[in-house]
Amino acid sequence: MKLPGSTEWVLHCATSLAQLQPGDTASAAQLATYFDLPAPYLAKQLQALTKAGILAASTGPRGGFRLARRPEEITLLQIVEAVDGAAMPYECREIRQQGRGALPREDCQDTCLIAQKMADAHAAWQQSLAAVSLADLVEELPSSAPPRTRRILVGGATA
Repeated sequence: MKLPGSTEWVLHCATSLAQLQPGDTASAAQLATYFDLPAPYLAKQLQALTKAGILAASTGPRGGFRLARRPEEITLLQIVEAVDGAAMPYECREIRQQGRGALPREDCQDTCLIAQKMADAHAAWQQSLAAVSLADLVEELPSSAPPRTRRILVGGATA
């Protein structure tokens, strides 16, 4: 499975927002500059997180994005599914019933073995991402990272 690059973007942006103090925000432009990303496209991705209830957006001079819930309540799976969807990436087209090697219909009553293994792998992937919150990520960052992130995003300093 290959996820689009924008998945990396939103995971990093959400982790950065999790490092801010309660009430602080960062605009899409600030986050785009922080990671050297195209601001208009990043803004669309952040809006998807807002629509999913992961981020909250505000307007005005101190407007921007912030987490809509506590970092402990937001998992990597929620973020990934907000921008990439929850559909299983593997689709079985039942080719075991096609061509010269086609199995008889009566031998195909159960779910395709390969489809089942792929579904099991997808479920394990989802379970793994669901077990990691933004708070878990922030806790594992070097201790210098959150103050630096706050200084750059909220304090207006440059990297």
